[in-house]
Amino acid sequence: MPESTSGPSPHTTVVVHPIVLLAAVDHYNRVAKNTKRRVVGMLLGETHKGVTDVTNSYAVPFEEDERDPNIWFLDHSFHEAMFAMLKKVNAREKLVGWYSTGPKIRPGDLKIDQLVRRYCQHPVLVIVDVKPKELGIPTEAYHGVEEILEGKQQQWTFQHVPCEIGATESEEVGVEHLLRDVKDTTISTLANQVAQKLGSLKGLAARLSEVDGYLQNVLSGRLPVNHRIIYQLQDVFNLLPNLNVQELVQAFAIKTNDMSLAIYLAAVIRAVVALHHLIDNKLTNKEKESAADKEKEKEEKKEEKDKDEKPADEKPDDTKKGAK
Repeated sequence: MPESTSGPSPHTTVVVHPIVLLAAVDHYNRVAKNTKRRVVGMLLGETHKGVTDVTNSYAVPFEEDERDPNIWFLDHSFHEAMFAMLKKVNAREKLVGWYSTGPKIRPGDLKIDQLVRRYCQHPVLVIVDVKPKELGIPTEAYHGVEEILEGKQQQWTFQHVPCEIGATESEEVGVEHLLRDVKDTTISTLANQVAQKLGSLKGLAARLSEVDGYLQNVLSGRLPVNHRIIYQLQDVFNLLPNLNVQELVQAFAIKTNDMSLAIYLAAVIRAVVALHHLIDNKLTNKEKESAADKEKEKEEKKEEKDKDEKPADEKPDDTKKGAK
């Protein structure tokens, strides 16, 4: 079992604010859009009782060899000048870590983390997925720790830190104004609820797939056994409800039948209303056609009457010509 030698992590939760996400996406679109490159920047904020609030960020020039990810360049001189300038604006914001658009951890990230440790004692790495394929939080947070493996020397590795999206009241108002033009008002609330539940189920399936992959790697010997993770998985399985209880099965059946009946009635009512509208439209069209036919008949009769009256008006002129 690996043992940590760097003490407990000072980061229990990482809260990423919306302005940081917007800055990371803007940085990626300006520098590495439509490429396989990633961008790197620094994170500013505060840490209070284990909760790290990431409230600001700035981009840093970064280059990386695509063939060898261990060869990279980060302009720390630019970082020092930028941090000194921002410190004059807001002295409360301190360097809390760095971000990357990954979208996954890369081999050179440990060395970059060691460089950031020169300016921050316990930096946090936030990976921002600028092109998320699934619904959910597009960020993952990690903290570098030093571990001792059985029979091996010490080595640095990344430890996952719970991450969430948070905002102040003013930031929430700003985000609502930004999303006002993006939201589709034609979509009903029911459709939104179904989409949210579908996204939650997809997220659950992805997490279960990750757990299955981890257990398979442990079983095959590719990863060491981490008893803390095993205990947490055991707690998860112990908290699962017992679905074999007769009362619970009956309650599920009644609830399912009620929902099925409501869905069936809604479908029948919808079909009846649609049929009513169809018949109403047909009657309306028939009335319009009959009115158009009557109007056409009137016009034809009027034209025939005009033709009949015209020769009668011309006869007196012919008699006058004959008299001359």
